[in-house]
Amino acid sequence: MAQAVSPPRRTLDAIPSPRGAKPAYAAPPAPRLVESPVFVLSSVRSGSTLLRVLLNSHSRVRAPHEMHLRTLHVHLSREFTADAMEALQLDKDELEHLLWDRVLHLELTRSGKDVIVDKTPPNALIWPRLHRCWPNARYILLLRHPGAVIASLTDRRTDPDHAAVRAEVLGYAEKLEEARRNLDAHVLRYEDLTADPEGATRALCAYLGVAWEPAMLDYGGKDHGTFRPQLGDWSATIRSGRVQPARTADAGAELPPRLAELAKAWGYPVGTPPRP
Repeated sequence: MAQAVSPPRRTLDAIPSPRGAKPAYAAPPAPRLVESPVFVLSSVRSGSTLLRVLLNSHSRVRAPHEMHLRTLHVHLSREFTADAMEALQLDKDELEHLLWDRVLHLELTRSGKDVIVDKTPPNALIWPRLHRCWPNARYILLLRHPGAVIASLTDRRTDPDHAAVRAEVLGYAEKLEEARRNLDAHVLRYEDLTADPEGATRALCAYLGVAWEPAMLDYGGKDHGTFRPQLGDWSATIRSGRVQPARTADAGAELPPRLAELAKAWGYPVGTPPRP
C-alpha cells in the first residue's frame, strides 16, 4: 500500500544528480478544509453520471458535474517562486492540493450540504495522488463489465479505433483494480445499481454515514445542473429522470485476456467465444 500511494523517490538505476544539485523539495501536507471528500472511481461509460444524480438528490450530499481536478494546475512562473514557496513549506503539488481542496470547500459551502462527491472518471487514473492529498478521503469504486464499457464507448464515437478503445478501457480497468486492492473502498457494480437502485443506494448511504432518503430514486425531480459533454453523460437515458436497465455485455464477444481476467476478478461472467 505504501508503495502504491507514495512510490520511492529514487530507484536503484537512477542517474545520480549533478554534484551540488539541490534535491527536490517535498512539502508536508497542509490542513484541509474538506477532510473527507468522496471520490467515485470508475471507467468512462460506467454509469457514474447516474450514480452522481442519485447521490446529489440526497439532502446532505452534493455531487456536482465532473470537476476535473487533475487538470487544474498551479504554474510557478519565475525561477525564485519555488524558493519563496519552500520558505512557506509549500511546493507545486501541495499548492495544487490546496487549490483542489478550496474548490471542493467552496462548492460544498454554496450547496449548504456537508458531504461532497466528485465523480470525474479520470480520477481513477490518479487515485494515488488523491489519496496523498486527502488521506481521509472515501471512495466508491463503480465497476461495469469491461465488454459493456467497450460496446458503449464504441457506439459513442464516430469511426472508432477499436484497438484504441480496448486499450483505453484496459487502462482504466488496471487502475481500478489497483484501487480495489489498495483502498478501503465501497465497491458497487453498475449492473447492481440499475437492477436494485434502492438496495444499492441504501448500502451507499450506510457507507457515507447518512440516512437513506426515498427522494434519491426520483432524481428527475431535482436540479442537477447542465447535462453536456465534458461534464458527464448527456444522453436521453440520463435526461429521462429514471433509472433504466443496464446494457449487458455480449456473452459471445471475446475480451483481451487481461480484461477477461479483470472481469472475472470483479465477479462478471466471461463467455468463451464460439470456435470458427
